[in-house]
Amino acid sequence: MKENETSANRGAEYAILFYSEKKDNYLQNIGFIGQQLDLYLVSKDIGTLWYGAGKTKEMEYNGLPFVTMMLICKVPTDSFRKDMFKSKRKELTEIWEGTNYLDIAKIVRYTPSSCNTQPWKVKEDNNILNIYRYRKEGKRGIMPIDKVVYQNLMDIGIFFCFLDIVLEFSNYSFDFDIYNDNEKNYNELNLDFKIEIKKA
Repeated sequence: MKENETSANRGAEYAILFYSEKKDNYLQNIGFIGQQLDLYLVSKDIGTLWYGAGKTKEMEYNGLPFVTMMLICKVPTDSFRKDMFKSKRKELTEIWEGTNYLDIAKIVRYTPSSCNTQPWKVKEDNNILNIYRYRKEGKRGIMPIDKVVYQNLMDIGIFFCFLDIVLEFSNYSFDFDIYNDNEKNYNELNLDFKIEIKKA
């Protein structure tokens, strides 16, 4: 719908609204699916902005509750960031433990996230990548903790999308398991995914 039909006021043209059943890991799923759409739109010179603070009058659609929105508008090609490596991100040692897959780590480090929180920690165990949602105690800015967790669960889905793309691009085959993580988990570390890398 048009941006002015939502609570957003960021100068976009349209808002894409996401709705979902509230099943296990639905927020991670929205992040994973939404990020694929995000990357596709950017490839067509359509600027995107995940907008977690946005509201709509359509809080339910076909029986599905509203989850989040993405604002979009057509922009000139030269409006996009020229060098992703200049993006401000956490140091690699803060988000990744292990040395077997640093080629992957150095790229997925630049995954975008809500308020640039980068709420993930990867721990290598030989050919296994354990992916955790990480929340540093006492660090959440001005957002209530339930909102932080809500957004960070989508961020984990976005991170998994980037990890999936980079692993495939690097010719790694892999299997993965998903673990139930939800808005009620306020632990510092919550296991979301386990990836078993087969070969390169």
